Amino acid sequence: MRELFHDELKKLRGRFMEMGINVSEQIYQSTKAFSDHDIELANKVIKSDDSINEEEMSLEQQALNLIALQQPLASDFRIIISMLKASNDLERIGDNAINISKETIRAKGNPRIKSVEETIDKMTKHVRRMLEQVLDAYVKVDVKVSMEVAQEDLKLDEYYAKTRDEITRDLKEDSNVAQAAASYLMVIRLLERIGDHTVNLAEWIVYTDSGKFVELNLKNDENSNHHLNDK
Repeated sequence: MRELFHDELKKLRGRFMEMGINVSEQIYQSTKAFSDHDIELANKVIKSDDSINEEEMSLEQQALNLIALQQPLASDFRIIISMLKASNDLERIGDNAINISKETIRAKGNPRIKSVEETIDKMTKHVRRMLEQVLDAYVKVDVKVSMEVAQEDLKLDEYYAKTRDEITRDLKEDSNVAQAAASYLMVIRLLERIGDHTVNLAEWIVYTDSGKFVELNLKNDENSNHHLNDK
């Protein structure tokens, strides 16, 4: 019976990892579409939203079946619950990627701010690396890596704050870029939120290991309030 349970748990982990990989690809494609002003790619990302939602529902059903039919031990139960909660964070990361693609369509024809697009590329690479690290940590229940990922989010916050100030400064100097500035502000904010949800994933790994909920990354008042509200 235990062997069957572990086989099913392995399948559940595999499904979770696949969902995470697909969400990471959404992040890449959405920001690429924004920087390239690629409306066709943006629409492709938006259409992929249904498949991510379906993956989350399928994972949830598989997890509930596993709980109902296999009667897991307390430690196994934590693994399943954390994956259920974490899959919701993955889905919300995907939603943020979708919103970047929607912003691409709204921003069609706007003037470009090259320095900001370079930062968006850096933020994208950074947050995808965070996500890949935390997904790998899920398989190993690696608390050390989870904490390192939470610290990496602080770098993402630095990118966000610095670029937000840069955009605001440019806007004061040239009001003609107002519409473009609003789009860039939205995209970097969405990437910052993706980082917050990635930290949430790391926190669920700590819960899996210890059974305790631990806030891994306490931010300043503005970002901390946002972080708590967006969970």
